[in-house]
Amino acid sequence: MTAAVTGRRFVLHYVEMVVAMLVGMVVLGGLLRVGLAMAGVGYSMERFPEVTIVEMAVTMIVGMAAWMRFRGHGWPGTLEMSAAMALPAIVVLVPVWLGVLDAGTAMAVEHVAMFALMFLVMLRRRGEYAH
Repeated sequence: MTAAVTGRRFVLHYVEMVVAMLVGMVVLGGLLRVGLAMAGVGYSMERFPEVTIVEMAVTMIVGMAAWMRFRGHGWPGTLEMSAAMALPAIVVLVPVWLGVLDAGTAMAVEHVAMFALMFLVMLRRRGEYAH
């Protein structure tokens, strides 16, 4: 396989994982919100930023992990990627609690860091993500 083909496959795999994350966020997040609304429970990002930040991370991780397993990745790589995606959510909670970041900014920082850390994990396991 040429370097160009390997590079294209790597980029395609990254894009697939981002799409899987977004699908997880929209589908699972939507189902969660509908289910909670039916139970009479609701929360907003402004009132409960921690819940929203964690919800977003979990739904994105589940979507991405499901896609990784579907693509044949083992549990060690899937869990490593999941941890890389969870880390930004955990880190942004501290400045939210301290009042340094508002919920919207924290969510933006979480997403940018998530995408960057995903890419770094993929670079670390380049052979696994270029197939």
